[in-house]
Amino acid sequence: MGFLNSSEDVIDCSEFGNGSCPENLKPASVRGAMYISISGMIIVTVFGNLAIILSISYFRQLHSPANFLILSMAVTDFMLDFFIMPYSMVRSVENCWYFGMTFCKIHYSFDLMLCLVSVFHLCCIAVDRFYAICYPLHYSGKITIPVIRQLIVICWSVPASFAFGVVFSEVYASGIKGYEISVVCSSSCPIIFNKLWGTVLFLFGFFIPGSVMIGIYTKIFDVSKKHLRIMRNKPEGSGDEKHNHMSRRKDRKAAKTLCIVMGVFLFCWCPCFVTILIDPFLDFSTPAVLFDALNWFGYFNSTCNPLIYGFFYPWFQKALRYILSGKIFQSHFYTANLFPENQ
Repeated sequence: MGFLNSSEDVIDCSEFGNGSCPENLKPASVRGAMYISISGMIIVTVFGNLAIILSISYFRQLHSPANFLILSMAVTDFMLDFFIMPYSMVRSVENCWYFGMTFCKIHYSFDLMLCLVSVFHLCCIAVDRFYAICYPLHYSGKITIPVIRQLIVICWSVPASFAFGVVFSEVYASGIKGYEISVVCSSSCPIIFNKLWGTVLFLFGFFIPGSVMIGIYTKIFDVSKKHLRIMRNKPEGSGDEKHNHMSRRKDRKAAKTLCIVMGVFLFCWCPCFVTILIDPFLDFSTPAVLFDALNWFGYFNSTCNPLIYGFFYPWFQKALRYILSGKIFQSHFYTANLFPENQ
C-alpha cells in the first residue's frame, strides 16, 4: 500500500485510470447478496464478542488471569469487527476505496495491528495454559493479575508500534515498480508487501508464533497424558486429591478449547499470510478478488471465537442466558455461580 506525498500531485493517470471508481460494478443482485451476508457476519461477530466481554467483566467468578487474556482478545475481535470490517465490506462490494488515502493508512494500520494483537494474545494464552498444567504448584505464583496486565500491555503496544510504523513509513511498499501511480489512479486501498516486509510479516507475525504455540500445546498434551496415567493407577484418595484431579481435568478441558481457538486462527489466517509472502516473488500476480477473499477468510476467525466459547464453555452458555434474560441488572447478581459442580 504505497502512497504519494502531497508535493507529488502532478500525475498522468491516462494509462492507469482517472482516479475515480471503476464503472464496471458488480450486478445489483450480487452486491446486495454480499452486503447481506457480510453484514450478518459482522452482526454475529459484534454481539458474540460483546457477550464475552460483558460476561468476563461482570461476573466475579470469571475474574481469573486466563479469562482476562480471553477478555482482551475478545476486545481485539470486537474492534476488528466494529471499526475495520464495515469499511472493508464497502471496498470489497464496490471494488473501490471511497474514504481517502489518509484513512486508508489508518484503516490498514489498525487492521494489521489487530491481527498481530490476536497472535500475541494466543501466544500468552498458550504460556498461561502451559504453567497451569505443566507446573500447577507454581501457577498461582507465576501467573498473577499484575503479570497478566503487563502481558496485555505488551500484546497491544508491540503490534501497534510495528503496524503504524511500517504502514506510515511506507517501507513495506518500497521498490514496488509503478505501485504508487497505480494506487492513486485506481482509487484503491490494496493489501500488498514487498519481498522483505512480506517475509518479515510472515515469519514474525505468523510462522514463528504459530510454531511456538503448536510446540507449547504439544507439550501440554504430553504432560496431560502422563497425569492421566498416574491418576488412573492411584487408588481413590482423600477429598483434596479428588479436588486436584477435578482441577486438572478442568485445566485440560480449557487447554483443549483454547487449542481449538488457536487452530482456527492459524487455519483462517494461513492462506492470507502465505499469499502475502509469495505474492511479491510472483510479481504481484495474485488476483485482487482472490486476495480479498482470503482476507475475509481471516476476518471470519473473529466470528468463530465466540461460537467456539459458546460450544465448549458451559460458563459462557450460562452467562449468556443471564445476559439475555436481563438478570445482570439485578443487584449483586455478579456473584452468581457459573460453573457446574461436576465441571
